Amino acid sequence: MLRLMPVGDSMTIGSTGDHTWRYRLWQHLCATYGGPFTLVGPRETLYDKAADAPTSYAYADPDFPRGHLAGWGEGWLHMAPLIGEAIRERRPDVLLVSLGLIDLGFYTDAEQTARNARAFVAAAREADPAVRMVVLPVIPNIRAAADELFAHQVARFNDLLAKAVADLDEPASPLLLASIPESYDIHTDTYDGTHPNPSGEHKLAGAFAGAMWGAWGIGHPYAPGRS
Repeated sequence: MLRLMPVGDSMTIGSTGDHTWRYRLWQHLCATYGGPFTLVGPRETLYDKAADAPTSYAYADPDFPRGHLAGWGEGWLHMAPLIGEAIRERRPDVLLVSLGLIDLGFYTDAEQTARNARAFVAAAREADPAVRMVVLPVIPNIRAAADELFAHQVARFNDLLAKAVADLDEPASPLLLASIPESYDIHTDTYDGTHPNPSGEHKLAGAFAGAMWGAWGIGHPYAPGRS
């Protein structure tokens, strides 16, 4: 069985009432992957904004494998120390990682964030030398659109992340850089300039699906109308 672990921040955990891109990807693979698969992770909840805590199970559609390693307000800084244990416990074959915005916004500059990303990869491989990883760069967001210095940090980090992926990719443990969806628009694909609405969820799912299909033949190209 193919075991996929979504790893991310608020855009991955989602909040009460969301489908999440995790659900959209699961739907896509149900329709296109010719074998058993599941989503795994040590967490299952959504973030409850009213409670200010990740305590909600109120998915728009809860009938899917909800395992993940994602947290509202968490980034590479937070996930690098957690990923080894999560891999040893849940035994994923593939990590689907969307991190960086929180780091740059609140904790670390582009260079330190890139170092934390490299530490994450090292810890993942220490837990499983054959784990595969797909990493999404920081996607368009409202702060980058309004703050030139922050936009520079995002662009710088994305360049450093691409270099890290090129440096660290190896046959035994492939590391892929997913593509930011060309049509991603913070005005039409998010509900607040950062967090994806249903359209954005499909586009993020499509970014991971496209990377896995192109590199490993998993599934097919993403078709939102089928998902």
